[in-house]
This record gives sequence, structure tokens and C-alpha cells, in this order.
Amino acid sequence: MFSITLNLMKKNVRMLIPAGIAVLIGTAFIAATFLFGNAMNDSLIRQQTAIYAGADAMILPDLPEHLTDAQANEAYSRTVADYHLDRMRAIDGVKGVRAITAANIRLSNGTRHATSYAINTGEVKLLPVTVAHGDRPVDSREIALPEGIAEQLGLRVGDTVRVASRWNASGSQDFVEDVEARVTGLTDDPNGAYAYDGGATILSDDLMASVNGVSDFNQVNATSVYLDLDTRADTAAIDRLLPRYSRLVDRSEADRLAVESLSANGTSVVTTFLMSFGVLALLVAALVIANTFQVLVAQRRRVLALLRTIGADRRQLHASVLCEAGILGLIASLLGVTLGIGLMALLCATDVMKTAGVSMRLVMTWPVVVVPVAFGLVMTVIASLGPARAATVVTPLEALRPIELTETARHGRMRAILSILMFAIGIALCAFGAWQMYLSAIGRESLSADHYPAVLLAAMGGCALTFIAFVVSAVYWMPALMRGAGALAAKIGPSAVIAHSNIQKNPRRVAATGAALLIGVTLVSTIATGAASAKTTMADALSTRYSVDMIATGTGMTEEQASQVRHVQGVERVLDAPTALRHLTDDQGHDLSVLLVGIPDLDSLSKVMHADLTGITLTDRDVLMPRRALSGADIDFDRTHTADFIAAESTATTNTDTTAAAGTSGPNLTVLQADYRRVSSTYDAVAFVTVNHFTDGDLTEQGRILLMAANPDANHNGVGGIIDGVREALNAVPDANVTGPIAERNMWDTTINAMMALLVGLIAVAVLIALIGVANTLSLSVIERTRESATLRAIGMTRGQLRRSLAVEALLLAVVSGLAGVIIGTLFGWLGSYMVFSLYGTVAMPFEWKINGTVLAVAALAALLASILPARRAANTPPVEALAEA
Repeated sequence: MFSITLNLMKKNVRMLIPAGIAVLIGTAFIAATFLFGNAMNDSLIRQQTAIYAGADAMILPDLPEHLTDAQANEAYSRTVADYHLDRMRAIDGVKGVRAITAANIRLSNGTRHATSYAINTGEVKLLPVTVAHGDRPVDSREIALPEGIAEQLGLRVGDTVRVASRWNASGSQDFVEDVEARVTGLTDDPNGAYAYDGGATILSDDLMASVNGVSDFNQVNATSVYLDLDTRADTAAIDRLLPRYSRLVDRSEADRLAVESLSANGTSVVTTFLMSFGVLALLVAALVIANTFQVLVAQRRRVLALLRTIGADRRQLHASVLCEAGILGLIASLLGVTLGIGLMALLCATDVMKTAGVSMRLVMTWPVVVVPVAFGLVMTVIASLGPARAATVVTPLEALRPIELTETARHGRMRAILSILMFAIGIALCAFGAWQMYLSAIGRESLSADHYPAVLLAAMGGCALTFIAFVVSAVYWMPALMRGAGALAAKIGPSAVIAHSNIQKNPRRVAATGAALLIGVTLVSTIATGAASAKTTMADALSTRYSVDMIATGTGMTEEQASQVRHVQGVERVLDAPTALRHLTDDQGHDLSVLLVGIPDLDSLSKVMHADLTGITLTDRDVLMPRRALSGADIDFDRTHTADFIAAESTATTNTDTTAAAGTSGPNLTVLQADYRRVSSTYDAVAFVTVNHFTDGDLTEQGRILLMAANPDANHNGVGGIIDGVREALNAVPDANVTGPIAERNMWDTTINAMMALLVGLIAVAVLIALIGVANTLSLSVIERTRESATLRAIGMTRGQLRRSLAVEALLLAVVSGLAGVIIGTLFGWLGSYMVFSLYGTVAMPFEWKINGTVLAVAALAALLASILPARRAANTPPVEALAEA
């Protein structure tokens, strides 16, 4: 029987090709999805862990859950000496050790000034930035500057520069006396480890000690230690040297913690994203394969029945069909995996993703091969079970008669009951998932990292069951919709009347043909809706998290310098405002350092801030504050509604006459709160008052701030070019400090854009699957009706009318199935987006008019193309010959 099966496959290769292509595309998509997930996780890990450089292990804080002030003071006041670096270097297998220290510094070269974030030197492998030109600092007050800052200051390797430490304690700022350092190199930050600061300066150990105001490097505060280890390193000996509240973690554990920190609940962003759309994609690919193979086997029922007449028993025929499905599924799946790997390898090898700022590598794992092959094989076999059983119960006598795709009343009742049950269970699961996310969003319940995947999968399972119910019950609702659409189309002419009649004649045929297109359009619409929702939702969430693109602070900034900043390429708007540092305590007893900023009105603020300020009116009696502090903790003024701002203990400025007296009360203002954050990383919060408080003496100006809205695309050097340009414009201000949340914001936007690039690929695949499904099912449907077409020709229908009737029928199938797919897909897209993105903010529920309209147009065109060749065959065949063949 195996040889007969192979011969049948060889004889009917053309009929097998459409099913094989559907399997190939589905498995290629699955393999590519796994590979893309691997590549994106790898890219995110490299971005988030760039600060670790080439370290194999690191010593990180290990704090108790309920931290006391004494414990926090001990954990965060350690010096380099507390880690016993010399003893660590002496341990077997330890090749390098670097304590992590840092300082905010001011650099001066004559009348030019700049600020920078500085790190200490160390072994090349343990440095997170590279020395692009020259050498890394070693000792004797040596320094390596970022290339942009060196250019801004007019420095080259071998020159000298004045270095002063800029440090902040309780929000105040002071400067250690300048020291002279020799520039030994220029640094580059290829992995964006210090993108927020525009790169990092490397200081020799003695220079780091000097700018930290101590005489020896061992006295410098150290937050952690990075180690270069080999396989024989004695980690137990290292553990014995660790101070309290510290632990040694290997690189893989540090990578995992870094990537998990991207999500509020510990779930990887990429895993969550791909889980949502990947589950749906697996489902849709399975349905396409199943539908295509079912139509294929159904068309061969006569051949299978004829085998019964020559002695084959039912078991042999059943095994033959399953064997054929297994061979087809295995070959097509292997080809699909090869195609998926090839496409991803090409994507990674080219600069396609680099243009979006993402460096991708091909990362192979066992699921890339095993899951798609197993999926394709199993699905083709499962898809053949029903048709194979139906073919084996046909009697030999029935093999001599034409076989219509009909079903018994019993099967009809079972189908209706099954679809109703699946629909009810699916809707219940979807409602459960959405309700759980709603409770989490309003704060009634908190979804843990373990609980969230279960809720997500419940909702996805609900979508799967609901969609399967739609497909299974298509034989009931789709012909009804077709009749309604056909009744309108029948008014066009005789061809449309025939098309309307044909659609009503065989509900099973209509459902089988329309379901293929329904599946493809649903996938496209779901993904398009999810993509649009993701883009809008995450953009809004990022706007809340990073409220201002860039800021510059300092004393003595003039209007002329602010004007120069406005002319920097990429800086779109600038708000120049006075500032004063104050302290306050909220209703929960949280002590906060607050920078008060004087603004003319809210309209000028809204032009440079990404936040919703509608409905807020700021008067001279009010202060606008964020709802959350920089740390993420809530700022609570629900009970008092007013805030008493106390002057800082130390507020040294260049103009000591205007320094506020420590501990004196400031204005008592009514608190207005809005959802904005991350204006400055220096203070717990940045609040806004009217500028009148500075002009009438309520507040004394202690500095100025420039709030900037920027567009990285407008500068040919991107974010780095904008930051360097602003620094250059302010280089005459000795204490000017330019920071750019735009850099971190841009990194998140880049990640989202890269994910959107995946969605573009998914849409292309979905359209291709829909084209093949429509072409296959519609072509087989028209071939099956050869006798009908011949009869119509015999009673006088012209060839043109016959072609038009088939075209109208194809259009009705495409439009009705497409519209149903768009509606279902949009609803699924909204639910999927809510399940994923409600973790990050208010979820947008857009309707993608452009993409959905394009998909419907493509579906209509695909249906017309699919009908051309069968219609031509039916129209060109002489009626007598066609009746004889049928």
C-alpha cells in the first residue's frame, strides 16, 4: 500500500503543491518567529548589559526585602577597600577585577566648558566603552574623553584638560578644586551603555580619587565589582571576601535580571509580545493547513473509493491517507524551516534592522527546528483524519457516481452543538482574561510574574476557541451572509443572478472556500490592529515615563545661549525658566527634593512636555507636581492638598547673595498633580509654578533650566548630534549640565520599531497564505462544478457571461469573508493589545482603515485571479465534451 501511496502522490503532485505550500509557509513563519524572538532577546540583552562589558561575573547588592535605614546606609556606603580587590586578584582563576566607581565631572579648556559622566579605568575586557583613539588611562592623572566632548572642547590626544568633580547631595551641587589631567585617548560607546549621558569619560584611579575628594582610590565609594574569570575560578573563595548585603552572580543570571527589569512585573517584553501574536499565528497557520488539506483529500474521495473496488480495505485506505499526509507534512515542514532560517539569516546579515538601530544575530535553538517540523507534521496528519474517514466509508458503488461535499443532518447537529460550546467557552475565557487585566490596571489585584502568563494564555486560548467556532460554524452563518450580499448583487445582471444561485446551492462549498480567506484576513487584521495599538499605547506610555526629551541646567545661562540652543539641528522647542531647589514632605511622610521651575503658563510647558495637561489651570496659588517620584513611588497629597516647600540645607550657587536660608519655609501652595515623570534624574521630583513667584520675591532664582523638545530624525547624527550641539551652545557656562532622556526614550522607540518590522513580515506572510488558500479552494471548487458550467453553456450562456458569473461569485466570497475577517480580527487585536499593553498604560483601540482596506482590495484581487484559469477552462470546453467528462 505504501508504493500505491507514493504513486498517487507522484500522479497528483499538482494537487499536493497548494497544500504543501501552505505547510511550508506556516512552518517557515513559525521558525522565523522563534528566530526573531531569539535575536530580539539577544539584542536587548546586549543593550541592557552593555555596562557589564566582558565580565563573566559581578558582585551586586543583595538587599533584604524590608530594608532599614542602617542596612541601606551600610549597603550603599561601601568603598573600594571593602571588596578586597587585591585578595580577589590572587584567587585562582581570577584574571581581572574592576570596582565600579563613578563621578559627574566638569571639564574646562580655556573658556570652553562641558560636563560628563566619568567611570574608572580597568582591564580592557571590563570597560563598557572602548578607546577608539589613543590609549586607556592607567595612572598619573590620565583621562580618555568621549569624541563629541573632545571636539566640543577643542582637545586632541596628548592635550591637557582641567577636571573638577560635580556631585549632588540632597539635591545640592558643589565643585571640588580643578585638577589638570592629560588626555590619553578618545572613547566610543558602541553599545549605548551610557546613551543617556552621551557617552562616558574614563579616569585613571588616582584621578577618580581626586575628583571624589579623597586621597586614595580605595576610599572611593563603589557600587559593585565586575570580574573576569576562567572556568577554574574559586567562586567560594570570592564569596568569603564579600561584604554584607552583596552576592556574586554569573553573567547569565545578570543578563536575565537586566532583561526582566525592562518589564514592570518581571516578564520579558519580547517574550510577552511574541507570546501574544505567536500563539495566534500558530493557530491561524494550523487552520490554513487543515482547511487546504481537507479540500484536497475531499476532492480525491472518488479515487480512494475506487481503490475499495479493487480490494483495498478501510484500514489500508485510512493508513494510506495518513501516510501521504505525513510524508507531505514532513517534506514541506523541513523546507519551511530551511526557508525561515534562510530568511532570518539574510535579515541578520544585511543592514535592514541596523537602520532601525537594532543589531541582530542569528541565534539557533532547538525549538527553531523541532517545533515547526512537529507542528507541520502533526497538523497535516490531523487535517487528514476527517476526510480520510469520510472517504473510507464510501461504498464501491458510490465511487462510480459524482460525490458532492455534503453532510448528514446528524453531522450538522453535532457541528452546531460543538461550535456553540466552543464559542461559549472561548468568550468566557476571553472575558476572564480581560477582567483580570482590568483589576490589575485599576490596582484591585496585582498579577505576579507566575500568574500573568496563565491569564494571557487563557485569553489567547479563548480567542483560539472562538475563532475555531467561527470556522466550524461557517457553514451556517457564511452562506446566510452570502445570500444577503448576493441578493444585492443579483440586480446587476444575469451573470450575477447565476453567481447568487451558485452561492446558495452548496453551503459546504461556500464555507470551505470562504473560510480560507477568512483565516488569512483575520490574521492580517489582528496583527495590523495589534501593531497600531502597540505603537500608540507604548508611545503614550513612554511620553509619560520620559516627559521631556532633553534638559540643560546651570547658573548664569543667558538668553543668547538659549537662542543658540534653539538653533541646534534637531531641537524643535525650548522653554527657558528659572529654578529653585526646595524640600517637602507628602502625606505619606516621604521626604522629597523638588526642583521648582517658573513657567509663564501651561501652554508653553505643554509644547516641550509629553504629558496630558488638559483640564489643569495653573494660578499663582498652585503648584503642578507629578503623581510619582523619580523612584516610581506615589506622591500623595490627597489629604492636605497643599505643600510647604522648605529651603535646602545647602544651595550653593555662583551668586551667594541669592541663596535661600536653610530651613526657611517657602510658599504654601495648592497641589495639582498630573501624570508626568523623568524631567530630571537629579531630583525626586520637578514641580512647576508660575514665574511670578520668582519676580515678586517668593522664590529666589538659584539656577536656570532649559526644557527641550527634540526630534532625532532632524539631526544627521541622531541623538548624539543633538546632545553634542546643545553642549557646544552652552560651553561658556561653567556648570552647564546637559542630560537627555531622549536617548533612553529613543532606545525604546527603536525596540518598538524593530518589533513593528516583524509585524510587517507577518502581514506579508498572512497575505501570501490568504492568496494560496483562496486560489486553492476556489480553483478546486470551480473544477468540481465542471458539469454545471457545461450545462449553462449548453442552454445558451456565453463564455463572457460564464466568466463574469464566476468573477462575481469570487468577489462575493472575497468581500463577505474579508469583511467578516476584518471585524473578527479587529476584535481579537483589541483584546490581545489590552492583555499585553495594559501593563504599560492606557491601551489605544484603533481601527486600521488603511491596512484593512488594502487587505480587502488584495482579497478581492486574489479571488478574481484565482477564478481566471478555472473560468477559462470551463468557458473554453465544448458543452458536449464537458458533459461527457463530468
